[in-house]
Amino acid sequence: MRQRQFLNVVDESVAHQRFNDACAHLEARTETIRLESALGRVLAGDVVAAVDVTAFDRSNVDGYAVRAQDTFGAEELEPITMAVSEVALAAGQAPPPGFEVEPGVAVALATGGVVPRGADAVLMVEYTEPDGDRIRVVRPAVPGGNITFAGSDIGRGETVMRRGTRLSSRETGVLAAVGADRLEVVARPRVAVVSTGDEIVEPGLMLGAGQVYDSNQRMLLDAVIELGCEPVPCGIIPDDEPLLEQAVEGLLSGPEAVDVVLLSGGTSKGEGDLNATVVEGLAQRMPDSAGIVVHGVALKPGKPVLLAVVGGVPVVVLPGFPTSAIFTFHEFVAPLLRRLSGLPPHDRSLVQATLPLRITSASGRTEYNLVDLVQGPVGLAAYPLGAGSGSVTAFGRADGFIRIPAATEYVEGGAVVDVHLLHPEVRPADLAAIGSHCIGFDYLLGVLAGRGYRVKMVPVGSTGGITAVGRGEADVAGIHLMDPETGEYNRPFLPPGVRLLSGYRRRQGLVFRSGEVAWAELDAEALAAVLREGPHRMVNRNPGSGTRVLIDQLLGGWRPEGYLHQARTHHSVAAAVEQGRADWGVTLDTVAGRAGLEFRFLLDEQYDFAVPESRWERPAVVALRELLEDPTIIAELLELGFHR
Repeated sequence: MRQRQFLNVVDESVAHQRFNDACAHLEARTETIRLESALGRVLAGDVVAAVDVTAFDRSNVDGYAVRAQDTFGAEELEPITMAVSEVALAAGQAPPPGFEVEPGVAVALATGGVVPRGADAVLMVEYTEPDGDRIRVVRPAVPGGNITFAGSDIGRGETVMRRGTRLSSRETGVLAAVGADRLEVVARPRVAVVSTGDEIVEPGLMLGAGQVYDSNQRMLLDAVIELGCEPVPCGIIPDDEPLLEQAVEGLLSGPEAVDVVLLSGGTSKGEGDLNATVVEGLAQRMPDSAGIVVHGVALKPGKPVLLAVVGGVPVVVLPGFPTSAIFTFHEFVAPLLRRLSGLPPHDRSLVQATLPLRITSASGRTEYNLVDLVQGPVGLAAYPLGAGSGSVTAFGRADGFIRIPAATEYVEGGAVVDVHLLHPEVRPADLAAIGSHCIGFDYLLGVLAGRGYRVKMVPVGSTGGITAVGRGEADVAGIHLMDPETGEYNRPFLPPGVRLLSGYRRRQGLVFRSGEVAWAELDAEALAAVLREGPHRMVNRNPGSGTRVLIDQLLGGWRPEGYLHQARTHHSVAAAVEQGRADWGVTLDTVAGRAGLEFRFLLDEQYDFAVPESRWERPAVVALRELLEDPTIIAELLELGFHR
């Protein structure tokens, strides 16, 4: 396929300036709505109270309205006797016209009732005793006691809420209290989201070869809602230039016009990428078009983002890869939407954390790295997720990201870095698991999560897990390392101050496609020779994992084709073999079975948990220990293919 390069990469500061200048004409609109529709909206003007709150002197208790001086000196042993008025006031009942509390007389009054003229206190019923048609007062009242005076909460003419306030249930309650039934609010910008590309499929439909589900549209629509805007879903448009042009033009003008248009995909290069061509063509035909102001920003991920204004409407073409799309959305689109929604500029919270691992950056462009935060012995530690721009789940799992400037080539392990939080606050996990990935451990963590524990799994391999628990950054590390000299699993590798929690056994083996290779019949020596010298392509595991150690022992120093293809999980190994990108790999029998692959048993290995001595009695660790002794849980693990 022929490829065309459209990008003209600029620095991110230049991109922001150009896009801001092109959108400077846009202002937030206002509208008037009823109070029942106001939750989550942003006030466009101040709200002034038209009434006093409360509107009358109100009793705070059940009791008697009295003149306080008539009760002075009352004691339990020397009570004061008072007459009781024939008038009794319930909540919502006004005193009779001209009624006034006379000296020595008490008026029965309910909580919330109107305090009548002449009374300056409400005596709690608990401080009185009945005495026929009179009462005995056993404790004196205090002037002003148990009364909320009119206007003491909110006074008429007082500003009760200011413009720019985003209304929660607290604010709507205040507005109801002052009788504000109609409000002037910032109109919600209408934001259209269009997914483009022949390879995109709506969730729920069958996937064909080379196709992927459209996760970007759902993610972007919901991000638009979070920013107080009205989402306009536009579905998926294939790589058809006339069809795409017609759809975008309809969003820029006419009855279905929106305030902002977001397209996902088709921003980089390639004969099938039509978004830039369509946007450029529409800009040439429509008035009030600044056109494409940026196509390519020195960012990673997110380099091919396109920023334009067509017919006065901002049009942004986000990269198709999910992480790139959401990063560039929050970098360039979110500030614009916050302004048009009446929200203040977003100041994402920052925390400092230690970077356990060295990160190498692409020189010449700003790089964003998603990280998991775990509690270390002297503060937070930020573990890079290591997920590329195509990762669907990375942004959802991450706690935040670090920003590496364009001039920085690497950040050393041990450096203290600023982490931009993706959540309002840091919420360290109750159980931080850093180490080898296993679906059996996934099951155990799921049980803990179902019991209310917040759990986090950072897959860095057995060796990385041992290092993490040794540094006090993990509560537990899943490990499966065999000492080649003794054949013992895991215990020989524990650093000082770390205990071993016995886990379960699992079956590791060779996986391959059914009917393609007759490896099942080969003896161990012949199998090793075929793997080392044969034409079959392998898929490896990441350095530091226990499975990688097993593979290296199997190969005995040989480096067959595919050795540098290093998958991070057992599932990735199975997927590579199942899809034909590799002919063999090493993974678990349970994973092989789910992928429909042939499995040749190699080793029954022990998967254990390394736990710092200082965290052995931590509640979440105790809960994990109890799970591993629970007969029901043991039976569930056995059903999954793991045995003790």
